[in-house]
Amino acid sequence: MNTSRRDLLKAGVGSLFIATISSPISAFSMMPMHSGRMLPPSKVPRVVIVGGGWAGVTAAKHLKKELGDKVDVVLIEKRKIFMSCPISNVWLGGLVEMDFLLHDFQTPASKYGYHFINATVTGINRHKRRVMTTEGYINYDYLILAPGIRYNYEAWFGKDRDLARLCATKFPSAFIPGSEHIALKRKIENFEEGTFVLVVPPPPHRCPPAPYERAAMIAHVFKKNGIKGKLIILDPKKEIKPKGKGFGDAYKQLYGDIVEYVPNAKVKAVDPVKRVIKTTAGDFKFDDANLNPPHQAGDLAWLAGLVNKKTGWCDVDPLTLQSKLDPRVFVAGDSASVKGFPKSGDMAHNHTQNMLVKALAAIIRGKDPYSAVSAPTNTCYSMVNGKPKEAIVINVLYSIDRKKKAPKKKKVNVVNKRSSQLAESTFEWAKALYRDMFG
Repeated sequence: MNTSRRDLLKAGVGSLFIATISSPISAFSMMPMHSGRMLPPSKVPRVVIVGGGWAGVTAAKHLKKELGDKVDVVLIEKRKIFMSCPISNVWLGGLVEMDFLLHDFQTPASKYGYHFINATVTGINRHKRRVMTTEGYINYDYLILAPGIRYNYEAWFGKDRDLARLCATKFPSAFIPGSEHIALKRKIENFEEGTFVLVVPPPPHRCPPAPYERAAMIAHVFKKNGIKGKLIILDPKKEIKPKGKGFGDAYKQLYGDIVEYVPNAKVKAVDPVKRVIKTTAGDFKFDDANLNPPHQAGDLAWLAGLVNKKTGWCDVDPLTLQSKLDPRVFVAGDSASVKGFPKSGDMAHNHTQNMLVKALAAIIRGKDPYSAVSAPTNTCYSMVNGKPKEAIVINVLYSIDRKKKAPKKKKVNVVNKRSSQLAESTFEWAKALYRDMFG
């Protein structure tokens, strides 16, 4: 089935404004610069938030709710429209319209009284506490970085940027919301026959269950369209995690003649020209693919000099999310590395609201930040069937160890039995979080 003209028009309009692939090449030096100051000095502490994803939007709203006129909040985002990565797999499967993923930045900024600046950040001077953008610069008292992720194509192609670009263009990852998702959706819906390969990135990566949910949604489309082909999942891990039984049962019971799951398939080499992937589980030829390289902290975290080069992520205080290199800077969302915290939209929302915002508000009030934070939760629904719509879920409850000043898992609840009720809960979960962020 081809993508509907109405859906493509929506997607096309969105793709004009949404950041596309994360390239291994920086484009900052090619951007126009305005040297003037964007906003006058603030009479109260100014918090600048860079990145308008799940963590950034949550931080902007809840800081203003927490402190009101006692704080000046500025959100800087290069996209003109918000597109959600959570639920995007469900959209890829044709179970929800694009409208469900899109939101505007202006409504919450106007309602809660923070500044929204649509600009691209070109530099961060932590010594001067200054953020430079294509529209000018702005000084901060505290900085919240929420840049999401970037793709580490160097792990596959070394310094060969041309090959990395070719791979990213022909076989987009679509773990960063934008035109990649539209390209992948077209690939899935227009696939006619042969072998389609999905590469699971090595952990830690954005949303641990996402590749497996995506595989189920791709298989659903192939089944619906009567495709004579195979979907091969190449997983570097020895088994599906999390929700292994739920995904495994869905693959066998719903898509047994379509899905082939290959564990212990660590990528050794990728040839996007000959369409061959060499792994520790063997070599695989493909007709089309969703190729997902390793993930790292987003470009702006590297630009700020806050990334641990050994891990590719930002080291932070596990309760306050302050950078261990600069206490004036907080790292929210997927770029932060906290043991036991998955890189997911729900966790980004939860740890930003319950930990980062409360800690920063306490600091601004002159109080102890560690006493202010509360334990987050993390909930992740995964759609595994499209007709009928059926999902599985995992929920993790955390507690705070005040002596060790660290969070710890308290209870893990997993429902691997797929159901229509959980599918309905998937949409209600998303609506509730969208209302909190944008309503």
